[in-house]
Amino acid sequence: MGSFDLKDVLYHNFNFSNHIQNSLTKKFINRLNQDLNVRRENHLYREIKLYNGYQHNLVSNDYFQLRFHPKVIAGAKTACEKYGSGSGASPLLSGFLPCHQELLDEILNWKQKSFGMLFNSGFVANQAVLKHLPGKNDLVLADRLIHHSIAQALLPCPAKFKRYSHLDMIELEALLQKNCKNYDTIFVVTESVFSMDGDYPDLKALVAMKKKYPFILVLDEAHGTGVFGENGGGLAEEMNVLDEVDITIGTLGKALASMGAYVLANNPSIINYLTNQAGEYIYSTFLPPSQVGAALESIKLIRTFGERRKKLRSLSKYFQEGLKQKPVEFESPIIPIVIGDPQETLELRNQLLSHGILVGAVRPPTVPADSSRLRISLHSKIDETLIDELLKLLDSWKKN
Repeated sequence: MGSFDLKDVLYHNFNFSNHIQNSLTKKFINRLNQDLNVRRENHLYREIKLYNGYQHNLVSNDYFQLRFHPKVIAGAKTACEKYGSGSGASPLLSGFLPCHQELLDEILNWKQKSFGMLFNSGFVANQAVLKHLPGKNDLVLADRLIHHSIAQALLPCPAKFKRYSHLDMIELEALLQKNCKNYDTIFVVTESVFSMDGDYPDLKALVAMKKKYPFILVLDEAHGTGVFGENGGGLAEEMNVLDEVDITIGTLGKALASMGAYVLANNPSIINYLTNQAGEYIYSTFLPPSQVGAALESIKLIRTFGERRKKLRSLSKYFQEGLKQKPVEFESPIIPIVIGDPQETLELRNQLLSHGILVGAVRPPTVPADSSRLRISLHSKIDETLIDELLKLLDSWKKN
């Protein structure tokens, strides 16, 4: 018999294992590339781009351009100098700092709520509320066009859920009437201002339904905050139903020019339960002080922006009237121009960019199939001159 060489065996095994690993990796990467290639072919591929050279940003959700305001920047700097560049820990350890309490107190006062908590983003705030609060014997009724963060949270949620047609109060009431006695608790979930359409529900009608068919109303005020209400408190303030909203969710990263989010409630048990149950809160290093300081200053400013709110809504109405798409029903800064075809949507976005105007090109699955659109987000620093230029460019594109 020949001699047995352990080195040869180990070398052979190593090469065999390496071959298997390379084969598995190749299959995995091929699968990813096949999906990406399909997206490219259908003009649905997403990528990060650095946009340079534009003069007007009509993509941002910073509706009052507060991220450039000297008081907001100073607030971020002061908090950073006092508390450091980061919170250093999760909120249940040592990450909840005096600046966080100050911000939370300001939000509670502003939104006229008694209990609340902060989160690192609006996405995780929505996840926490919808994954953990509804129980297995509950029902969630959600507007068909709710944000992805809400829709995704409902998948692992133990409750059953159904979607009602967008803003359809008649269908919602029919679902409430049919199901009101079949579940322990019913939740109704809606955005205030819908992020891709710029429209909003009749909150007074929703609140009236609560008196007939009791439910927990969950309102995402991400895009209503700052824009609506006498003090910029949102659509619930505008429609005078703040007390009737059971759970309010909002972000600090849009009109408040910072980052993070909050969940507010009328009952302390809701906040206490999330504090004990929501891993999205328990296991994340908390908001950095700089962003807390920026948000605090933004709120103080926004509460005084009555005239700027009027101007923003006036601009929205002026633009929509110029588009001549339909009668103006909603005066939010988000204005969609539905193109349908994703390739044409990208081409029009690029054409506007060549004229110095940056707008959003939104395609499926963010919006329903065949509804690719330009998402135009107005802000208070522009005027009717820019609107007229934009209308002229859009009209020229239509004629071609």
